[in-house]
Amino acid sequence: MQSVIVHPGGIEEALAATEARKQLSPESLEEVILPSRSLTAAARLGIYQGMYLLRMEEALATDYPGLKHFLGERRFLELVRGYLEAFPSRHYSLNRLGDHLPEYLAPLRGPGSGFCHDLARLELAVTEVFDAPETPPLAEAMVAAVPSEAWPQARLTPVAAFRCLALGYPVVDYLDALKADRPPRSGTRRRNTWVVVFRRSLAIRRQQLSRAAFQLLSDLAGGVPVGEAVMRALERPGPRPSQDQLFHWFRGFVSEGLFREVHLAR
Repeated sequence: MQSVIVHPGGIEEALAATEARKQLSPESLEEVILPSRSLTAAARLGIYQGMYLLRMEEALATDYPGLKHFLGERRFLELVRGYLEAFPSRHYSLNRLGDHLPEYLAPLRGPGSGFCHDLARLELAVTEVFDAPETPPLAEAMVAAVPSEAWPQARLTPVAAFRCLALGYPVVDYLDALKADRPPRSGTRRRNTWVVVFRRSLAIRRQQLSRAAFQLLSDLAGGVPVGEAVMRALERPGPRPSQDQLFHWFRGFVSEGLFREVHLAR
């Protein structure tokens, strides 16, 4: 019954699929499922099989409301059908159903495909941050307790509810417009955007950064020692941030609660 219900396509195709036939031939279906007064055994089973796709679509729409809004009802349902064929549900929780949707979208080509991919990446990051375990942020007193001479070799660990994304399309603006109940711009022209997604006080936050600030944060979150991360920021091509600017960014990262630990070199 499970093999038939989760199989894409119509009920007849599902009953004739290899996995289902290993258990029961379509001709023997009425031996285990009785017909009703108005429905055949296949039609009765087909009700559940048809509802399965709609339930998966409902679950994915919860995690990807922006993508559904951009594509519309029909195209989003078509996307769900193709996605489930490539990445069928294998986890007991529907929270994990959409984990591979950006991966599924990445090789697709067509109008708006790049925008959809970035939109899915951002919405997946929001879901992951929402589900991440709670880890206490680094207190400013702990930062102040680190000796100044120890900072160049110090490494920082981000909180669990944290993601950094470099995006090629203005999908943050699109989601912000939907959240504010404003008509989002439908244009899908490329525009590089750098964003950090994190959870603080039970609220999910999306914050856009400059490219230089994002690169510094990515290095620090990736375990690069503070001194090396600063040198990279000063040596990259383009406008060079001042030391005051770097200090301002660092204080902002800490005050927003993006890090939970400081590891000092022995």
